[in-house]
Amino acid sequence: MALTGGCYCGAVRYEAGGKPLLKAQCHCRACQHVSGGGPNLFMLVKPDEFRFTKGEPKTFKRPDLENAVTREFCAECGTHLTTRRPGLPAVVLKIGTLDNPADFGGPAIAIFTGEMAPFHHIPDGMPAFEALPPGRS
Repeated sequence: MALTGGCYCGAVRYEAGGKPLLKAQCHCRACQHVSGGGPNLFMLVKPDEFRFTKGEPKTFKRPDLENAVTREFCAECGTHLTTRRPGLPAVVLKIGTLDNPADFGGPAIAIFTGEMAPFHHIPDGMPAFEALPPGRS
């Protein structure tokens, strides 16, 4: 699968290849902040199959958190593009930044449902985990 995408203003672009390692929706409070209140839809892609093709994102990492994630976003328009988590050999790619979001196909699991807002929705039958699923910490 060849995926392309970028930020809202077009200053930062990327390519991702290969089969996604995971497709999910996250309900944690940090993702609610980034998404504007809803769950965050994402896919995990291999780092060696992901590259920025135009521009360079700005990064942010909370200095007050141990093992904080690094968030990559456009410095011009603020679009959140990716997250990189220490110890996770994958790039967390935000679905809303894909040129064709339909390529996502939908999440396979919901995570951090212990933090979800009462108005969030998990499709019937989708596996849901209050935190990270076993084996993904």
